[in-house]
Amino acid sequence: MPLLIRPGLRLIERHSLNGVAARDWIGLRKMAMRQSALLRSGRGLASPATARKKIAHVAVVETCRAPREDHFAIRNGVRCAGVHLIVDLHGAHGLDDIDLIEATLRRCVEAANATLLHIHLHRFQPNGVSGVAVLAESHISIHTWPDAGYAALDIFMCGRATPDACIPVLRQAFKASRVEVSEILRGQGA
Repeated sequence: MPLLIRPGLRLIERHSLNGVAARDWIGLRKMAMRQSALLRSGRGLASPATARKKIAHVAVVETCRAPREDHFAIRNGVRCAGVHLIVDLHGAHGLDDIDLIEATLRRCVEAANATLLHIHLHRFQPNGVSGVAVLAESHISIHTWPDAGYAALDIFMCGRATPDACIPVLRQAFKASRVEVSEILRGQGA
């Protein structure tokens, strides 16, 4: 059953979550509260000392009875589950700046006309950052090696999002001297 996120966000669809029907909001709410309590307890988590300590804002959703959309993408006339860009940044700067990385991921989401659900970033010692922006349309992940001036990104988006719009944002933000992009059309014929 389609779900409508509060005004200003776009229509997304979920069939089930851990076996719970999407329209069973009481069950979903209880499950989310249990998951939240588990995360707050820290059980099963490594020391989060270098992870960002931010509380994620969770969108409240309401059911609606709109026609089902499969959210597949059309790329150069080819129907596919989504467009997956593999991006390598060389000669890049600011790759250990966690605030710059977060702001850049947010700008990428906006440029691609995607829907941000959550960002999680982790700083490694002595340097380097890994993280992911989870999107309604899929994700953007980043892994950086500041000493080498190199960053590896995956940009995977379905539906009407435009992952190509992220490339100039990344080039400008990290002042990359060279950007390599490979494209995979995922789920062709699905």
